[in-house]
Amino acid sequence: MLLDFSTLKPRDAYGWMIATIMPRPIAWVSTISLEGRTNLAPFSFFQGVTSNPPTLMFVPVNSRDGVKKDTIRNIEQVPEFVVSLVTHGQAEPMNQTSALLPYGESEFEKFAVASLPSERIRPPRVAGAPVAFECTLDRIVQIGEGPLAANVVFGRILLAHVSDAVLGPDGRPDPGKLDLIGRMGGETFTRTTERFDLARPDFRRG
Repeated sequence: MLLDFSTLKPRDAYGWMIATIMPRPIAWVSTISLEGRTNLAPFSFFQGVTSNPPTLMFVPVNSRDGVKKDTIRNIEQVPEFVVSLVTHGQAEPMNQTSALLPYGESEFEKFAVASLPSERIRPPRVAGAPVAFECTLDRIVQIGEGPLAANVVFGRILLAHVSDAVLGPDGRPDPGKLDLIGRMGGETFTRTTERFDLARPDFRRG
């Protein structure tokens, strides 16, 4: 099979991309409006970018009618956000927060997701998240226009909340204790409980 993405409709291209680019980590992003109304939404186009300066990115695409997501609207007003990582035990509430609510209605309240105040920024964080990154906006890069066009959000990581419960004997996060989930194609998710190790090759000359 050969797919010519230049001829695919955006919705079809999106379907093929999410069915092949996987697993994708999930950013559970909390934001706040100028009026103090909170928002919580998951995004699976998410990744770390660089450690110098510490930066991550996630991508809220426009809705099918070309409207910006509430997350972007809030970040344009208050350029701060928290990215919480999602455990297997949080899969259901995370999925609920993907529902389309009227702008200004809080997913924290609607779906009874417990929150905690952040240390340096205004948006709250998910209380049960094993890791939560407090970020300020670095920039938003718009790619495309209209339905499913991208708003690539780059965030500068100010600090991270890491639960002691997920740390191993070496003081670093233990993947088994984290038990994070990732997005596959369609309605399928995966867990990080099945893993294997590969030693990095040593290319140093003797």
